Amino acid sequence: MLAQYVDDPRVTDVFVRGSGEIAVNTGEGASPVRGLGLSPGEAIDLARRLIESGGRRLDEAQPLADVNLGHGIRVHAAIPPIARLGAEISLRIHRRAKASLDTLALRDSARLMPQLIGLVHSRQSLLITGATGSGKTTLVGALMAYAGANERLVVLEDLAELSIDHPHVVSLECRVANLEGAGEITLARLVRESLRMKPDRLIVGECRGPELADLLQAFLTGHRGGATTIHAGSIQEIPARLDALGALAGLSERQLTTQTINAFDRVIHLETGDDQQRHLTQGRLVLGSDGSLDVLVEP
Repeated sequence: MLAQYVDDPRVTDVFVRGSGEIAVNTGEGASPVRGLGLSPGEAIDLARRLIESGGRRLDEAQPLADVNLGHGIRVHAAIPPIARLGAEISLRIHRRAKASLDTLALRDSARLMPQLIGLVHSRQSLLITGATGSGKTTLVGALMAYAGANERLVVLEDLAELSIDHPHVVSLECRVANLEGAGEITLARLVRESLRMKPDRLIVGECRGPELADLLQAFLTGHRGGATTIHAGSIQEIPARLDALGALAGLSERQLTTQTINAFDRVIHLETGDDQQRHLTQGRLVLGSDGSLDVLVEP
């Protein structure tokens, strides 16, 4: 029933709501699929089948689950009693097309593109920020394609999304625990393991917590020219977001400030404007006048 939407290249998300209604997202928000729906029992059965196919369990004792089905598909499901209205299923579909700077629709791209490519050629370590859907992942993939052809790129992600047009890419993906609670491979562990793989550039799809400490150490000990992304609604929010991630990573405020300033050469923030073009702001992490982390915006 849902396969036609999963296979549709325009669809990025498929949702089954507690009411049994089905909706899809083609980039303009969730839109209901008219004439198609599931009964409460069918929705719960579907949720269980999807989660079990990813090697996890979904029942009253474990009413929440998240699995990676491979081929760029990730499923999250919630069933009663947690989901009060019925099974809530979310399928995220990532289309692994090669990223390019042209697809970003950057405002003032003729001026910015040579600058951005120059950052890669000069082996600047990049922190790329923005809200959900702002184009962070696309920008990372597009920029890293300009790394030297003889360089070894090691890409680490929670869910494989990055697709880099480069001849030497090693892609590693996290793994959730199995039914017995064993076998989990975290992003922090992947960062540590990757350093034994002789990477010329280390790329972490998104930092969300403890892996930040390991990535900072990697950048500070000679692994320059890599990149990572974090969520931030504006460039002014970046210090607060890093502070929250630093706390999850067990870093003191002083450690976070000193290490991030020295680890990241450039901050690149993306926002989508009312004109549907992506606006790019560049800056550097600096020590603020009060001794805390700050961002210096550059023209």
